[in-house]
Amino acid sequence: MIGKSVISLIIFLIITFITYLITTGGLGAGGIGAVDLRSQFSFLSSTRNDTVIPCRTGSPLRVFMYDLPWRFNVAMLSRKFAGEDDNSPVTARNLPPCPRNSGLKQQHSVEYWMMASLLCENCTDGDGSEAVRVSDPEAADVFFVPFFSSLSFNTHGRNMTDPDTEIDRQLQVDILKFLRQSIYWQRTEGRDHVIPMHHPNAFRFLREEVNASILIVADFGRYSKNMSNLQKDVVAPYMHVMESFLDDNSLDPYNSRTTLLFFRGRTVRKSEGVVRAKLEKILKGYSDVHYEASYATGESIKASSQGMRSSKYCLNPAGDTPSSNRLFDAIVSHCVPVIVSDRIELPFEDELDYNKFSIFFSVEEALTPGYMVQQLRKIPKEKWLEMWKRLKEIAHHYEYQYPPKKDDAVNMIWRQVRHKVPSERLAVNRARRLKVPDWWR
Repeated sequence: MIGKSVISLIIFLIITFITYLITTGGLGAGGIGAVDLRSQFSFLSSTRNDTVIPCRTGSPLRVFMYDLPWRFNVAMLSRKFAGEDDNSPVTARNLPPCPRNSGLKQQHSVEYWMMASLLCENCTDGDGSEAVRVSDPEAADVFFVPFFSSLSFNTHGRNMTDPDTEIDRQLQVDILKFLRQSIYWQRTEGRDHVIPMHHPNAFRFLREEVNASILIVADFGRYSKNMSNLQKDVVAPYMHVMESFLDDNSLDPYNSRTTLLFFRGRTVRKSEGVVRAKLEKILKGYSDVHYEASYATGESIKASSQGMRSSKYCLNPAGDTPSSNRLFDAIVSHCVPVIVSDRIELPFEDELDYNKFSIFFSVEEALTPGYMVQQLRKIPKEKWLEMWKRLKEIAHHYEYQYPPKKDDAVNMIWRQVRHKVPSERLAVNRARRLKVPDWWR
């Protein structure tokens, strides 16, 4: 009797189990062989995964890139693109190289590297790619607008009074018209669109018309507070002009860098950059401080590179805006940056602690005679060596290259963009259902 009862119980449990699988979809098209018992009963699994994958926010970031006519991007890089095939797509095979040794065009070339990373044919998530191009806009997390607005300003409107300025303005008018005709722009008012405008004067005529988008900027120096902010925008590094110090393997780097503090660059600037002229007077007379006014020529860049590599600290006062390319030249030269700016924002600061490889002074502190030099001299050798080692560890985050590499500058930027997606979706979804907009204000 007991044996028959046990057998009956086993049969009952088997029937119950099979019925459960059928009702929960466990016996789908894959048949019994497709059933994973661990997914049905948590006690059969030694590990538990409670991660909930949000809709369309996986890694890598899925990016739909608009196929824009060449005049919006590569035609400004190469004359061979100014022809009848203006509407043909740009591919990895016909992408012209990024201009080197071209001053501001090189420094503000973020737009080029972001576009190139999406054109890369052999880049995969396994290679550390943070973004992948998708052909179906419905599958996209964000939409990339490959308008080279920084290059447009540097090419057509750099003097601001030049007749070519009209070309820069017309390109902005045309790209805005194009975007407003896109159903994907319309459905979010551009909030899920990524627009590079790294030069402080990029997109200057119609900037406020795209201020809902995710903007890729150098800093917020020329943006109003109601337009650009850290919640939605990404601060991206300049492309460094000086060559990276790849063989910095001195046995005694502290003593081999004989200059305490180094600066070489333009001392006549606007806005917050006027501090440079004042610093020139304050820092005169120190034998171990090099402060020299110069312009960005080939010889000057070479001399600056040698100076940074032989200095413990590199001075980084604000330029016309709070940031300048000099900071990133210092980083790849492993010269500890001394940052003097009251309003600077820094790239990748949610992942990198700049205090571990930089020194900060307020403008007031820096302009106090003797104060900054005294403070730098108080820093012990051991502390400087820690910062020097950290610079060597993080310098690859500031490298723009093609094909992109894991955790390099462009991949770090795309990762920052992905961080902005949840708040963008919150804003879009909330705006759609609110009857009284901004009721809490």
